[in-house]
Amino acid sequence: MVVTQENVAVNGSSRLTPQEIADILRERIRAGELRAGDRLPTQAELADEFGVERGTVRQALRALQDDGLLSNVTKGSPPRIAAPAPDRAVREEPQPTMVGLAPRLSAAFEADRVRIDAVCLTSESLMVALGEPLRHIHEGRIRPASVDVRLLLPSRTINLAFPVPVEEGGGSDNPVHERWLAMRNAQAQVLRHNVQALRATHGIDVRVQFRALPFTPPVKLYLLNGEEALLGYYMLTRREEEWESQNLEMYDVLGSASLLFSFAGRAGRRDEAFVEESQKWFDALWETITTDLTLSY
Repeated sequence: MVVTQENVAVNGSSRLTPQEIADILRERIRAGELRAGDRLPTQAELADEFGVERGTVRQALRALQDDGLLSNVTKGSPPRIAAPAPDRAVREEPQPTMVGLAPRLSAAFEADRVRIDAVCLTSESLMVALGEPLRHIHEGRIRPASVDVRLLLPSRTINLAFPVPVEEGGGSDNPVHERWLAMRNAQAQVLRHNVQALRATHGIDVRVQFRALPFTPPVKLYLLNGEEALLGYYMLTRREEEWESQNLEMYDVLGSASLLFSFAGRAGRRDEAFVEESQKWFDALWETITTDLTLSY
């Protein structure tokens, strides 16, 4: 079905903004005047209907596309009303890192050339979540040609914003920092070993690299093949933990419980821009103020 333009312009004597035009079309979709699969009038027809320039119409259509209401916007023909996705909210609902990261990594590992970039406080969540796609490789379900993993972790020499002791001691020893450093090194070493083992067992071209950040990252960020960004906020909490016969009372984060918010380039221009800027931010850090990272004491 092709939806034809209305004969009477709706704007009267005043010029409509792109947002107002988008709202009018959005209401027509909500009311059922425009249904899934229907083709909109051409940009010229819409511009004539609303009494505006084509550029204004294009901005309105892009807003509707970003909302997932239109498809085929840039194909050269009039866009169509997108099919509804009732399960979209369920699929995109943020999940804790330890739950949501593994399936997204598995999907990323279906590519021929896998690239995983991450900014984290430690690599614990990534180390655990990689177990699922690595298992798929060992089972013969997938076989990428190459796997490139780059991690940015805090430097051992900086004063971390967290984790930190609730009460600073008078001496130079900082068992909370020592605990974090031991975890950072051990987890990163396991991650590197597990990924690099793909070279010997499956002949996959593998590269795992680490760089040291001169600051404590307030968020965790995972970039998958330059196509998807997963962002989670580190939430501070006060807690106690026994470590090497010491009871440590500290302000710390539970990174595995951080909710991951997904931004996928295919989801619209806004998400695409977020992924692109996040990748540029990571690359800039990697190439400028970060330093070599040592995974030992």
